[in-house]
Amino acid sequence: MSLSIILAESALELIPKELHDNPIIIRSARKRNKRPSEMLLDISLHYKAMKFLPLWYKRGRPDIIHISLLNILSSPLNYEGMVNVYIHTFSNIVIFIDPKTRIPKNYNRFVGLIEQLLTIGRVPPDSDKPLMWIKSSSISDLVKDIGCSDVILMHEEGEFLSPYRLGKLIAGKIFSNENICIVVGGFQRGDFSEETIKIATKRISIYRKSLPTWIVVDRVIGGVEEALGIYRKTHIF
Repeated sequence: MSLSIILAESALELIPKELHDNPIIIRSARKRNKRPSEMLLDISLHYKAMKFLPLWYKRGRPDIIHISLLNILSSPLNYEGMVNVYIHTFSNIVIFIDPKTRIPKNYNRFVGLIEQLLTIGRVPPDSDKPLMWIKSSSISDLVKDIGCSDVILMHEEGEFLSPYRLGKLIAGKIFSNENICIVVGGFQRGDFSEETIKIATKRISIYRKSLPTWIVVDRVIGGVEEALGIYRKTHIF
């Protein structure tokens, strides 16, 4: 019995090859004593270089994933062992995360961790049971692999449900042993790709305007926790 959260098309990637020779990227790499291929793309540092990339406005925001993961993995729902999170990236890499993983609260440490993960493929590197590991995968294949029977896409133009009503809907699916997946955009601007939109069985909105990723996951998780009675001394599950 658990909820699967997919952060889709996430703005999390190593600096792409076409930017490795860009002077802005080279200066950034020298400051950190790293190769460009080992660094995360970050719009706050690489904005001028990124303007030449396709869909640049959806890329280079590791902070979105950092804050969202802190919210998800530090939630009571996760402490109860009832949530799994998957990061599907812009470049079709999926990050799998052990729910017991403690994400660094310091942003620079988080960046270093993700750079190691995307370069080596797993962290810790030599562990038989890594806390985080990666796989090349489209979002369609990810949904099939984790067996999602119902895929709810959080979208500002979807059917309106309050977080509590959405939480009750999700809780009902969990009680029925259905593997329900919530898809939240892991990017800052623009819309989902056609592939992501097609996998959705429902589109739901919890507010009349677009909200940051970390707020959406926080409200969804809070609604599920309330519906499941997690804050009570005696849970209803």
